[in-house]
Amino acid sequence: MDKINYIFLILALLAEVIGTIGGFGSSVFFVPIGNLYFDFHSVLGLTAIFHFSSNLSKIFLFKNGLNKKLLLQIGLPSVAFVIIGGLLTTLVNSTFLETILALFLIGLSLVFLLRKSLIITPNPKNAITGGVLSGFSAGLLGTGGAIRGLTMAAFNLEKNVFIATSAFIDFLIDSTRTFVYFKNGYIHQHDLIYLPFLFVIGLVGTYIGKKILFYIPQDKFKKISLLLILGIGLLTLINIIAKQYTTS
Repeated sequence: MDKINYIFLILALLAEVIGTIGGFGSSVFFVPIGNLYFDFHSVLGLTAIFHFSSNLSKIFLFKNGLNKKLLLQIGLPSVAFVIIGGLLTTLVNSTFLETILALFLIGLSLVFLLRKSLIITPNPKNAITGGVLSGFSAGLLGTGGAIRGLTMAAFNLEKNVFIATSAFIDFLIDSTRTFVYFKNGYIHQHDLIYLPFLFVIGLVGTYIGKKILFYIPQDKFKKISLLLILGIGLLTLINIIAKQYTTS
């Protein structure tokens, strides 16, 4: 047990709670946190497996809110492109892609926060495009929930519907990319010691997040989601700069 990093586990619990409140899953926080303690490929493997428990919890707790139409429009292209992204992780420089993702999240969330009248048309084309981008990002960077969150925010879904649909899509993505990461050799035996802890964290964090979400008014939900996405982008960018500074 002396090999367990308990600070990492506490931060993972926090990531799960906030990810549940935001509605786009814990990976957007878990991946930057994990990169502080593990190599990038190990984080990809841990994230995929961790999400099984957290998404199963969300599906159970929010099961009555599923939007089947969005599940198909966003979920199917996400599954297809998570495979492509996962296979490309062995070929593409991850630091460059993380930087692009961070800048994209910061820029897009600021646009929606500062220009509240700006609306993405909630149509099938935009839903499919969001699914492609979020799936590809999830496979390549380990996190695509924030992009999916921005896409789903355009549809102004009730918060329980938002979370349930996002969790179902995430579950399909994680089921697919786990096999790809296993094939790539990213699921390491020495990291498996964390799996029982992460499984419990997924259940407990989701439950806590749902309880907190009960007290958040619907009209504030979209703004909170966008602020969390902005924070994710800033955290990712700071982490990248810190890594470059320490290696220079």
